[in-house]
Amino acid sequence: MVDLESEVPPLPPRYRFRDLLLGDQGWQNDDRVQVEFYMNENTFKERLKLFFIKNQRSSLRIRLFNFSLKLLSCLLYIIRVLLDDPTQGHGCKELNRGCSSQNYTPAKIDWSPIIWVNRSLPLWGLQVSVALISLFETMLLGYLSYKGNIWEQVLRIPFLLEIINAVPFIITIFWPALRNLFIPVFLNCWLAKHALENMINDLHRAIQRTQSAMFNQVLILISTLLCLIFTCICGIQHLERAGNKLTLFDSLYFCIVTFSTVGFGDVTPKIWPSKLLVVIMICVALVVLPIQFEQLAYLWMERQKSGGNYSRHRAQTEKHVVLCVSSLKIDLLMDFLNEFYAHPRLQDYYVVILCPTEMDAQVRRVLQIPMWSQRVIYLQGSVLKDQDLLRAKMDDAEACFILSSRCEMDRTAADHQTILRAWAVKDFAPKCPLYVQILKPENKFHIKFADHVVCEEEFKYAMLALNCICPATSTLITLLVHTSRGQEGQQSPEQWQKMYGRCSGNEVYHINLEDSTFFAEYEGKSFTYASFHAHKKFGVCLIGVRREDNKNILLNPGPRYIMSATDICFYINITKEENSAFKKQEQHRKNNESKSYYHGPSRLPLHSVIASMGTVAIDLQDTGCRSSSGPTLTLPSEGSKNGRRSSIAPVLEVADSSSLQACDLLSDQSEDETTPSDDDISTGLEYAKGYPPYSPYIGSSPTFCHLLHEKVPFCCLRLDKGCQHNYYEDAKAYGFKNKLIIVAAETAGNGLYNFIVPLRAYYRPKKELNPIVLLLDNPLDDLLRCGVTFAANMVVVDKESTMSAEEDYMADAKTIVNVQTLFRLFSSLSIITELTHPANMRFMQFRAKDCYSLALSKLEKKEREKGSNLAFMFRLPFAAGRVFSISMLDTLLYQSFVKDYMISITRLLLGLDTTPGSGFLCSMKITEDDLWIRTYARLYQKLCSSTGDIPIGIYRTESQKLTTSESQISISVEEWEDTKDTKEQINNRNNHRNSTSSDQSDHPLLRRKSMQWARRLSRKVPKHSGKTAEKISQQRMSLYKRSERQELAELVKNRMKHLGLSTAGYDEMNDHQNTLSYILINPSPDTRLELNDVVYLIRPDPLAYVPNTISSRKNSFCNTIGQDAREETQL
Repeated sequence: MVDLESEVPPLPPRYRFRDLLLGDQGWQNDDRVQVEFYMNENTFKERLKLFFIKNQRSSLRIRLFNFSLKLLSCLLYIIRVLLDDPTQGHGCKELNRGCSSQNYTPAKIDWSPIIWVNRSLPLWGLQVSVALISLFETMLLGYLSYKGNIWEQVLRIPFLLEIINAVPFIITIFWPALRNLFIPVFLNCWLAKHALENMINDLHRAIQRTQSAMFNQVLILISTLLCLIFTCICGIQHLERAGNKLTLFDSLYFCIVTFSTVGFGDVTPKIWPSKLLVVIMICVALVVLPIQFEQLAYLWMERQKSGGNYSRHRAQTEKHVVLCVSSLKIDLLMDFLNEFYAHPRLQDYYVVILCPTEMDAQVRRVLQIPMWSQRVIYLQGSVLKDQDLLRAKMDDAEACFILSSRCEMDRTAADHQTILRAWAVKDFAPKCPLYVQILKPENKFHIKFADHVVCEEEFKYAMLALNCICPATSTLITLLVHTSRGQEGQQSPEQWQKMYGRCSGNEVYHINLEDSTFFAEYEGKSFTYASFHAHKKFGVCLIGVRREDNKNILLNPGPRYIMSATDICFYINITKEENSAFKKQEQHRKNNESKSYYHGPSRLPLHSVIASMGTVAIDLQDTGCRSSSGPTLTLPSEGSKNGRRSSIAPVLEVADSSSLQACDLLSDQSEDETTPSDDDISTGLEYAKGYPPYSPYIGSSPTFCHLLHEKVPFCCLRLDKGCQHNYYEDAKAYGFKNKLIIVAAETAGNGLYNFIVPLRAYYRPKKELNPIVLLLDNPLDDLLRCGVTFAANMVVVDKESTMSAEEDYMADAKTIVNVQTLFRLFSSLSIITELTHPANMRFMQFRAKDCYSLALSKLEKKEREKGSNLAFMFRLPFAAGRVFSISMLDTLLYQSFVKDYMISITRLLLGLDTTPGSGFLCSMKITEDDLWIRTYARLYQKLCSSTGDIPIGIYRTESQKLTTSESQISISVEEWEDTKDTKEQINNRNNHRNSTSSDQSDHPLLRRKSMQWARRLSRKVPKHSGKTAEKISQQRMSLYKRSERQELAELVKNRMKHLGLSTAGYDEMNDHQNTLSYILINPSPDTRLELNDVVYLIRPDPLAYVPNTISSRKNSFCNTIGQDAREETQL
């Protein structure tokens, strides 16, 4: 056996347990050396330097003491001058006997009053003490700051002045005869100025704050001016002891009069030394003061660029918000200010803009307007610097808005900058509410801590998708999130502009049910009952609720939802209930007034009219229960012949399962909600319902939608190239049953997920699912191959590569021209376009010779002059929902400061979020079979009593034909070729006129007046010009148009033949340019329905009425989704 003790050496003594407890005594014999660091700072000189110079607080005390000494020396000099009497001799009898008997003559100067003064012994003692302390301090600081060059220390001006003022007093200690010698102690004022500057620098260092260069420069200027005046006063007074014997006050008077260039001449120097001093001081002032003023002006200009500071006192006594942007453009600024200050309770708020770039000329001019100069403060600085955040008082701000730069070439890099700004603000002011705008959806999860987030691409693609299902959804959402009084277009002779402008003032508001006059009486009633009767009685549209114990908002939870007193109600109205006044009038008086106010089938009652800002007078309708079989609900005679029901069922207070009729949507979905039949199993279902197995980015809300059973290979997704699975190379070969939706984009980004999901949502019937074609490049050949000739919609997304241009508004140039080309080649194609700048919407479908468009341009300018935030709303492409700009949704983020629920409601409307029990936005079209309903109120009742739908608005299309004898020739080739279509349109109008024919007969007169108004605004040819020349010109223009259209059609057809495509689907003559469309949000109950009206509906969630067993069976089609994927995202 091996001896372990002999193999393992014993531990050193310092590692034994006993030695660890009792201490190691053997370390003295070790070779280690103890090293002490920073020994140079332990010397006497370094300790003095640390106390007098390096240490901030002790150095500040030393500077303050030195400043006080200099002021004391100047004060002692003034006391000596006041006690001195030049007529009593000059106190140096030993050196100048008999000098007091000498008198002043102009030819000869008596120098003894200048050289000698009367100085009492106590005063002399004080001045000597001050001089000794000052000289000792100066020598000590010179020694401590010595760096090897003695002349650098000696030749400094402060050191020379100290020697001149201190050394003579020390000499008088050893030579008493010189005690009354004049010493220019007043020069200590310049040393006091120098000490003051150093003291201010140490003060800022001690309190860890950045000094203001402007404050320092002002302080230097004032102190320099005071020193010049004080030196001149004391010098003139002392030199004139041998002349006029001026007092200090006389010298002060003389200096002020002289430096102010007034020069009365009553007090003047008499001897040449004093005159020479005046000349020297004036020259010094002419050199020093302009330099100081120049530096001050330069700093003032720089401060104007950087914006200065927002004081702490203002931040604590006033309310302010901070707007953080990377570059501030005039459009963004005005959109923010107009929307922010449109709310009455925000009038006292201040807006602090923090931007790293210099303010441009346009922004500067706007901020100089008195309305904004008193409210807006511009600070140039970076959000990533705590000093700039401190200047903006971010920790005291009510909110911080962080906006991304959408004009950047690299939008991902712009998002990265926004993320860093949000992190910096959250780190500096954790309690400040954050409102962040992000561009890319994949970057949302980095800022999930923000209170409100708006992702541009999410909203953009969702609105584009819903525009394909519900026409003009983008216009509907834009009008809802803009603050307006509903007064736009009220001076126009066009009836549609009045109605459209009035209804555009509707917004979303909220109120507690128990505190509401609108909804308090419906406690314990069903949601649909409360919504219908509130609209019938007050003209408000109840669209959603929120439980007190639940933060989720439910849009139209359905008739089974019972209203509670603590519910928060969300409704659409012209103004909120708190700003409304209620009055009830006699029924006949109300009828007479309503009839005389508007003439037409869609007149608005008084309860929809805004009286003034903040107050709306609402006439209460008769709340008595009307019989369902009363005269107001009697059906037309032709409806009864077709076997229709003779009335509309009343809306029940509490829903009954038997009272709810299954709508088409539910009947179609019942095939999927119930157990599949044997035929379906044998043939195999094409679609299954479930959640998408993969999410393109973190934070996307899981949506229940139609899915394929098996994943399609990537090669099969190429429509223009065949593969081993299929040989199709164009859309026509696929034989799609439904029309296509073409998306023209630059790249297939993650945002397209939000375009596809609403079009494949579970509540859409399978028979209505449109094929989606993604077109990454759009030459004519690719457009024809992807089926543009038989597409339902074409969506043109603004390209990121064109968003940055030398001229901002030129960023949309390529998109506009490309869309105009599509518009000319395929006039029947419904094109939906996204632009960067809303001002460029006027170029969409541009027609230079269209006088009606020119009249609308004049109207837009007038509305803008009146201060409207929606001046662009009357442009026909925007009103029809064919174009929108995502920048118009910036107001959604601004409105969230007042209405924190607006982002949630908008996401629910667009389908970006899905909350169990919450409804969704859809639409229905009014056909001939639906005209018996007649009015919007009866339609509201019909929907609430049958399917539980809540209507929120109407999309109406009208004819725009300008048929006047002055603007159209009697016979034209175009009209002759389209006779058949025109006759069919006239027949349809005659068959489906409204019940008030007298109102319809007024349209030709109204159209004639509008044409006259349009010509007057556009400054056309005078009325008395030759009619013959006008007819010939119109005929030539018509023939030119026809030939140009035929030429384009021939071009397209030849290209299709060359590609081997059929030309049967290309209809070159179908043109929808002579129609106009617009939206009526929450129209009045007595608004007449017209043929082809599209009604926007919020339909209750179909899954809310499906048994749990069926629901679970449906969810089993997609078992690859985890439980956490079904949870609603908080982004």
